[in-house]
Amino acid sequence: MHQQEFIARREQLMSQVGAGNIAIISSANTRTRNRDVDYPFRQDSDFFYLTGFNEPNAVAVFIPEREQGEYILFCKEYDQKKALWEGAHAGLEGATEHFKADDAFPFEDVSDILPGLLENKAKVFYPMGRDASFDHQLMEWITHIRSQTRTGVTAPAELVSLEPMLHEMRLIKSTAEIELMRQAADVSVQAHIRAMQQCRAGLYEYQIESELVHEFMQQGLRHVAYPSIVAGGKNACVLHYVENKSPLNDGDLLLIDAGAECDHYAADITRTFPVNGRFSTEQAALYQLVLDAQLAAIEEIKPDAPWNKAHDVSVEVLTTGLVKLGLLTGDVQQLIEDEAYKVFYMHRIGHWLGMDVHDVGDYKIDEQWRLLEVGMVLTIEPGLYIPEECLTVDKKWRGIGIRIEDDVLVTDTGYEIFTKNAPKTIEAIESLMLGES
Repeated sequence: MHQQEFIARREQLMSQVGAGNIAIISSANTRTRNRDVDYPFRQDSDFFYLTGFNEPNAVAVFIPEREQGEYILFCKEYDQKKALWEGAHAGLEGATEHFKADDAFPFEDVSDILPGLLENKAKVFYPMGRDASFDHQLMEWITHIRSQTRTGVTAPAELVSLEPMLHEMRLIKSTAEIELMRQAADVSVQAHIRAMQQCRAGLYEYQIESELVHEFMQQGLRHVAYPSIVAGGKNACVLHYVENKSPLNDGDLLLIDAGAECDHYAADITRTFPVNGRFSTEQAALYQLVLDAQLAAIEEIKPDAPWNKAHDVSVEVLTTGLVKLGLLTGDVQQLIEDEAYKVFYMHRIGHWLGMDVHDVGDYKIDEQWRLLEVGMVLTIEPGLYIPEECLTVDKKWRGIGIRIEDDVLVTDTGYEIFTKNAPKTIEAIESLMLGES
């Protein structure tokens, strides 16, 4: 992504922070996996969104209308020995030259320099509660400034959460962000297709997971957006199943919820298909019901539509279908009012998607479901889950879990489905898996 994108974001943020105030955000830190081995580093999404800087041990400071420079970055100095062992890193020169900071200082000097930047500021905008140690440090700095009031300096009188304004910015995707999300979606689609093609009875869930990761990496995306769910048979009734270690049985369905990450932007796709390539009568009936609910819900995606409309439509379609199939009995509207469907459909229709797979942004404003806007990206993912221990339904339905999920952009004319090329009709899935296409 071009640096101009990050500059524009910082300018937008500082226009909201306002002159006389200051905003501070710290990077993610490395985390130890075991002994002297760290987990792969992944930058904090908010920090990366504003800076594009992908290193730990950094603090970004934004001071609107500061004559000496509005954007200050504290980071690690360039270390030749570290570069030899771990690879290139920006250093102070790179922070200003490549990442367009107005000024850069050593990370070790943050306690010496940042308190001075806080002096005479009215408000501090900061993601409170995210990093307990930095929270404590910030309060110490402010307390120290308060002790110096006789010298004529004033301490910030108010701490304000940075996240509401920053997360509203992140909720509306730019053209550059949308392109990255399309790339993540395209690669993820190919991975799901590969999984369908390679699937057969006798394999293990983790072997199908390896096919997904293989495709991600072959296409240049080295990181998953979240731990992949590869759930065969009854495991699909566990919503966040990630063990992925059971054998795949002939006659079972396989639910895969997996997506790649492209330059910090996520894809999130779920497909459910038969291990042997052919849906049984009961599987097909439930699958078609979920698909009908998803298609109806997607049609509700357009500017100024309430967020909850798609969910409400999915509930009505699923409840009506469950009554027709005999899994629920009674009046459809009364069953909806009583939330009887939640026995089989216990989650909502979807979530925001972006730098985080469950992306930031409020779903309600002033206690009312917010209206969709052009540039928002969300998932649409209805499902039905009938555990083996559900004795209220005929045995033929038990142990079936189905979810169908796509990534949808709100456009000025309605919607665009990033993941539309991942097969999801019964005919398309069977044709692909049985080599009939």
